[in-house]
Amino acid sequence: MLEKMGAFFDARLDGYEDHQLCNIDSARVFYPFTASLLPTAPGAEILDLGCGTGLELNEYFPLNPSAGITGIDLAPGMLAELKRKFPDMNLKLIEGSYFDLPFGEACFDAAVSVESLHHFTQEEKVPLYRKLCTALKEDGYFILTDYFSLSDEEETMHRMELLRLKAEEGLSDDEFYHYDTPLTVEHEIEALAKGGFSHVEILGSWAQTYTLKATK
Repeated sequence: MLEKMGAFFDARLDGYEDHQLCNIDSARVFYPFTASLLPTAPGAEILDLGCGTGLELNEYFPLNPSAGITGIDLAPGMLAELKRKFPDMNLKLIEGSYFDLPFGEACFDAAVSVESLHHFTQEEKVPLYRKLCTALKEDGYFILTDYFSLSDEEETMHRMELLRLKAEEGLSDDEFYHYDTPLTVEHEIEALAKGGFSHVEILGSWAQTYTLKATK
């Protein structure tokens, strides 16, 4: 049975970090790698999309303890755990959908998202990336580490299965339900380009997880 996104993650809060680190191939490598790509200038402002409990921030704060983090997530329990972990850090945590919330203009030195955006279509992502690009400062960039489909056929299969399950369960609303529907890397790069990013490059890969850097 499909579960709404925020409720899905809050229901699994107790074992979430262990699951991410132990069950996702090379997670103990790509979380530190992702953090190493974020700005180290004192007071850098970072937007974290789908921040969860902040596994990437575990690695980033030792590199830049004065950074300001704006974290957005649908799961209130995840945000509460992140606040508990880092009570003395500069955190602004917002419960809600990053598709709906305003980001501002030229506010952030960089943005990051890890293992969050693989639930959405290219059509859903393009307006988000356009908003994100606007929110970055002139030399800002976005680091995306996520899980991707290896072929167009796999991407289509995931999306069709989600639609089948929603129809079977009589779900006709626009709520986000937890089901993985990753794009291919090529389609993700297309979405970022359509969103206004001038350059996108692949910086690392581990099985089906890739790290992309999109520069404004």
